[in-house]
Amino acid sequence: MRRSSSIAGSTGRPSMMALRVQDSNKMGLHTPQMKDRGTFGKLSMSKPTPGTSERKVSFFGKRTSGAGGSRNSQYGVFGTEKIKDPRPLHDKAFIQQCIKQLCEFLAENDYAHNVSMKSLQSPSVKDFLKIFTFVYGFLCPSYELPDSKFEEEVPKVFKELGYPFALSKSSMYTVGAPHTWPQIVAALVWLIDCVKLYAAMRENAPSFDDGQNRGGEPDDGIVHSKVYMDYSMKCYEQFMKGGDNFEELDAEVQSKLKDLFNIDEFQIESLAADNKRLHEEIARLEKEKENEPDRRVSLRNVKASLQSDVQKYQAYLANLESHIAILDQKNEGVNEEVEIAEMEVEAMKQENARLQHIFDNQKYTVADIERINHERNELQQTINKLTKEVEAEEHQLWNEELKYARSKEAIEMQLAEYHKLARKLKLIPVSAENSKGHDFEIQFNPDAGPSCLVKCSAQIKGSLMEIINQTEEEIRKATQQKMALEDALEQMHVMVADKKSSVKTLKEEAEKLDDLYHQKLKEAEEEEQKCASELELLEKHKQLLESGVNEGLSEATKELHDLQRKYQVILQTKTEERRKAGDNLHRLLEAIASHVQSIEKYLEEQNVKIEKDYKEVMSEDLLSTLTGILDSYKKKAESL
Repeated sequence: MRRSSSIAGSTGRPSMMALRVQDSNKMGLHTPQMKDRGTFGKLSMSKPTPGTSERKVSFFGKRTSGAGGSRNSQYGVFGTEKIKDPRPLHDKAFIQQCIKQLCEFLAENDYAHNVSMKSLQSPSVKDFLKIFTFVYGFLCPSYELPDSKFEEEVPKVFKELGYPFALSKSSMYTVGAPHTWPQIVAALVWLIDCVKLYAAMRENAPSFDDGQNRGGEPDDGIVHSKVYMDYSMKCYEQFMKGGDNFEELDAEVQSKLKDLFNIDEFQIESLAADNKRLHEEIARLEKEKENEPDRRVSLRNVKASLQSDVQKYQAYLANLESHIAILDQKNEGVNEEVEIAEMEVEAMKQENARLQHIFDNQKYTVADIERINHERNELQQTINKLTKEVEAEEHQLWNEELKYARSKEAIEMQLAEYHKLARKLKLIPVSAENSKGHDFEIQFNPDAGPSCLVKCSAQIKGSLMEIINQTEEEIRKATQQKMALEDALEQMHVMVADKKSSVKTLKEEAEKLDDLYHQKLKEAEEEEQKCASELELLEKHKQLLESGVNEGLSEATKELHDLQRKYQVILQTKTEERRKAGDNLHRLLEAIASHVQSIEKYLEEQNVKIEKDYKEVMSEDLLSTLTGILDSYKKKAESL
């Protein structure tokens, strides 16, 4: 043995147990499987190799694992996806079976309260809480249900126990409801299964001493550790002396271990041969897989065809079994008929013997016998004739019964259709919306004779006619209301058109007033320019008078003052008129604008209101609905 392959080949201390290595690339819990394991279980000793891998080294050669690589654990990462309940909770038979299991469990375990299949069909919340506390007490004897918030406590307990389906809080308030009780009783049956499993585990649980004996190390393990320590010390001493070959020590420890564990060489050779054979088989299968990549597809096709053949044979066997059962029944019937025929033959023999005895002992003549035979033939003809009449009467009776059955079926179909339409029209039951206290349900009793239908028809026809009259009155009122609304709508359209025309007229008047305002403003500006030009001429005339003529200065000055005063008066008058005209025009425009806005707002509101009323009236379509109801009532009344 080379130094690189010695026990101390790594820098660390060799471990007696295999290291546990986690593969970070795999999700969930897993246990790595060793690549190289020893042949003899606890005889194998592991040593870490220079990499991150791990293996066990045996003194008696190596054997590879059949699986190879790492072995994933069965416990993976649990997803949070909601699991669909596969149990047939809508099947009444399944629910009855669950209720039966619950009732039997409570009875077997001495439940303190009285329960039965009938009481468990729709239990109260109080009864459910008592049953839940009793069943859960087997798992947790000290458990006590809290007085408040039980609707949160019960789903929480099921969730902690690992119940795979969710229970809502609202279902705790309506435990006995038809849509809630199947889920609750299925959960209770699951809890009962948990209790039974827990009880079975407790009964079969190992004792403390057994666990100690299995968990402890046996005596041969101590001897094995001692042998391994001696081997390690000798190898280390030889290694420290410069030795690189440990084959003698390996042979010595091999012989010791063989003697210790009673190893059979022939068994080792047979295991090696089996190992070699299995490796050759694996290589051959891999080669076949490479050569025939589509073999799985062909095998799947063959499997599918074989499965279809199996299904056909199963169906054929089922048909044969049913046919055999039918033949057995026919055979039993034939045997019974044979027995009856044998009994009849025996009776006929006895009757013949009796008649022969009578014939032998009788005292009738040949003429009497001929007369009796003639009477017998006549009686036989009469019997045959009566038999034919009876058969004809039976045939006629059968036809009448068929006709009666067809009539009864037709009447029942019409009644079913009538009841369906009456429920649709809310006439059934008596407390329905449109029944108005009348009972429109027809109870068909064929034994009562035709008077039953006549009586029901008269009773229901009167009530239907009353409802039809009321419906026609409602239709008439709805029609009048619709006509009134249409008239109001037309009037509103007329008013809207009038308001639009008045608004248009007001706008035209406003435009005219605006043009007039601009015209007056223009005339005032022209007048002002004219006055300014006249003032300029007067100023020029004044200068001429002052420069040229001194006479008449006082008249000219006076005339100038008069003209200036007139000019001021005219200017003030025009300015005041212009200001008043502008104020009046502004107030008029504001009044027109506010009036137009108020009219537009009022028209918009009225238009929205009218459109809303019109849509409501058109959406209800009361006339067509009531007409349809009236037609259906009339048809039913005519059919009845």
